[in-house]
Formats: sequence, structure tokens, C-alpha cells
Amino acid sequence: MFYGVGFLKFLALGFKLVKMLRSIVVAFVALVSLTLANSLIYDGRAPFSYTIEDLDNSLDPYLSVVKGSMNASYYTQLLGHSLNATPLWSPNPLSPIEQPMTISIDNTSIFVPGGSTPQNGFRRTELIAQKDGNHTALNAIADVGTTVFHVSIQEDLEKPLNMSHEYQIVWIEPNDGTHVFEIQLGSPFTIPTGAVPVSNARYLKVRNHALDLLFETPFTSHDWHNFAVQIDWTHLTLGVFYSTNGEPLMAVTGLVENSSASPGAAGQGDYHFGVLKLPLANPNETAAQQGDVVHFGIQEGDTEALTYSGVFIEGITGGVSAGFGKTIAPIS
Repeated sequence: MFYGVGFLKFLALGFKLVKMLRSIVVAFVALVSLTLANSLIYDGRAPFSYTIEDLDNSLDPYLSVVKGSMNASYYTQLLGHSLNATPLWSPNPLSPIEQPMTISIDNTSIFVPGGSTPQNGFRRTELIAQKDGNHTALNAIADVGTTVFHVSIQEDLEKPLNMSHEYQIVWIEPNDGTHVFEIQLGSPFTIPTGAVPVSNARYLKVRNHALDLLFETPFTSHDWHNFAVQIDWTHLTLGVFYSTNGEPLMAVTGLVENSSASPGAAGQGDYHFGVLKLPLANPNETAAQQGDVVHFGIQEGDTEALTYSGVFIEGITGGVSAGFGKTIAPIS
């Protein structure tokens, strides 16, 4: 059978297009597979299929019981496509893989743990990482060896924080109530209350178990602030990675001692993110009451919020996920 030159050129072009499309597909699949390093332990990036009913019922990936008297979905809003999450973990910015969440507090945000004494000194709403309906079992696999805890934070301009107060917004809490590390905003709680807000109140601050400052950066508006905290649970050290928006994560500290944290199972704890607002000391209360920040102090009762995305935990096999398919070496 005779084929004209034009037909043969058309056929060759067709084969080239098929080959090109195949290369694009392979590259896209590779990019998706490299979005995170290989050792994902927990994925707290809310899928678009996650609903307020899931949230109210504490379905994976969150335990949503740390809140006030209203349903969890009253305090935590799933934002769908109304706001883009941090771009680090979406290979295609036009098809994000997660929806951000705004976590808020108001004057009803008084947590009553286990039916005991209400925590009137705090205003708090938090989500706790859980997997297979069990946050404690997650701790047993996430809080061993060397693991990395990721989170991205953005300001809610319509519900700003009161920077005269101290806010704890990300931490790991063992049973003794201490924090393996924490990220803070605002002015530190003091007795008596000094001149507030302090000069670095609008800085995000990463602290270790002993509350030593490891890293701080301005909490600029409209930006995603991306953090990853590397924890060596055996040798009791920390390291911090940070970036903004779509910039890949970079190490901003070396290895820092965290020796005041408890080793082994006693040092393992829940991964919290949200808004915990400490009070101001009330000069009309007794010294003992002023020191009991959980149950006493001054709170204004305003509605305040922060927005979160990019929450996950990974091991360091294959490196630390830095964003857009890149991995970087652990801090050593």
C-alpha cells in the first residue's frame, strides 16, 4: 500500500505527540510522588471531602474536643476553595490537594477537660492529630526516632489576635502538660502585667521545652508562614525549618538541645494546633490566683482566629520535605 509523504509526516507527528504526552504524564506522576518524602507518618491536610460533620464527630485526621461549649464546627471553619492553602504541597496550583481551616476563639471558648474544673483563664480551640481514630497510638509511632512536624499559619485579618496577650498556637504536649516545643505569638504572660504589647509581639516564636527562643520571624499579613520542626526523640534535640508562601523550606537553626524534655514514652505527646490565649494577670485577684493562669485572669472575649494548612508528620528517610517535590537534608 502506498502512503503519500504528507501522510507519513502526519503519522510521525502523531507518534511525537503521543510520546510527549506520555512524558508529561510520567513527569506529573513523579512530581506528585515527590511532593513529600517517602516516610509520611500522619497527614493532617484536610481533603476537600472533609465535612463539618466529620469535624464535629472527631473523625480522622483530627480530634476536635478541645473547645468551648459549641460544636467543633462553630469554632473551626473549613474554607474549601475560598482560600488557597500553602502552595508547598500542591504540585498543581490550579488543583490544590487540601482546604485550609480557620480556628477561632471567643468568650465561649472555655474548655472543660474530662468534666472537671472549667479553664476560665484560657480561651482555647485546638485540633489534635489522630490516625485511625486514636491519637495516643499515633504518638507511639510519631514520637520515636527522628521525626518532622509540619504546619503552615496565616493571619485572619477579620479576626485579629490581641497581641497584648500570649498565644500558644502549635505544640506537642505530653501527659505532664509541658510542651516538647511550641510556636507562640503575642506578649509573654507576666505578673504583674508589664507594658504590652511587647516590641516583638507580632513575631512568630519557636521555643524548646525549656522555653528558650530558637527562632523568630515577623508575622506578616497575607503570607503563609511554613514551619517544620525536626525532633530527635532519642538524643533530645530540635531543629527548625521555615519559609513563606511558595518558597521551599530552609533550615533556620542548627541542632538545638532539648534535654529538659522527658525521654521515652513519658516525653511523647499529642500534636496540637489552634489558638490558646493566655489571660492578663488580674491585679484584683490574690497572688495564688494570679499564678493560676488556667483558671483566673482577664479575658476580653473577642472573636479571634488563625488559619492553618500543611499539617503533617514525616520521618527523615529520604530527607525532609521542603515543598514542590524537593527534599533537603535533615539538620545535623
